[in-house]
Amino acid sequence: MQQAQRIGITGGIGSGKSYVARLLTQQYSIPVYDCDAEAKRLNVQSDEIRQALIRLVGPDIYASDGSLQRSVLAQYLFASSDNAQRVNAIVHPVVARDFEQWTQRQSDLGQSIVALESAILFESGFDRFIDYSINVSAPHDLRLQRAMLRDEASRQSIEARMQRQMSDQERSSLSHFTLINDGRELEVQIQYILQEIRAKNKKKQ
Repeated sequence: MQQAQRIGITGGIGSGKSYVARLLTQQYSIPVYDCDAEAKRLNVQSDEIRQALIRLVGPDIYASDGSLQRSVLAQYLFASSDNAQRVNAIVHPVVARDFEQWTQRQSDLGQSIVALESAILFESGFDRFIDYSINVSAPHDLRLQRAMLRDEASRQSIEARMQRQMSDQERSSLSHFTLINDGRELEVQIQYILQEIRAKNKKKQ
């Protein structure tokens, strides 16, 4: 059976990428793999990650009930700019393998298209595991307002988080498609992108 085509959904803070991912599932029955949520699950469930993090950070990174001590991890991450790369080198390969296995299960169920949602699609290298990428884009001020409202955070803290992310222009230049989420009709854009993907796939067959 042919493997499902894989779409990567990315975008900066406040762009609305999670909303677009929900639309794909609810309106188009396209299952979405949420990298952030699945990484949190695997941080607890994967023995490979658990043992590697204990070796890297120390046994205190997990509580007696087996849960990840996020405060301990955060302290390690903030201690050095290189520490995030060390943690990512442990977590990202396991997440990538889990996504590949999930994609195969979805393909076996007859899905022709699946999606992966990741804020760091290109930074993490997850773009190597997808066929098409969509950058969800929105004007800076609109993203700022959305994120401040959603996270109940200050303008300064959201601006600082934006500065740490890849620029929207760079994400768009790396993506196959850019979806503009500034109040205009999203479903028309999604339908166009899906039609383009299906047309490209037919040419490959």
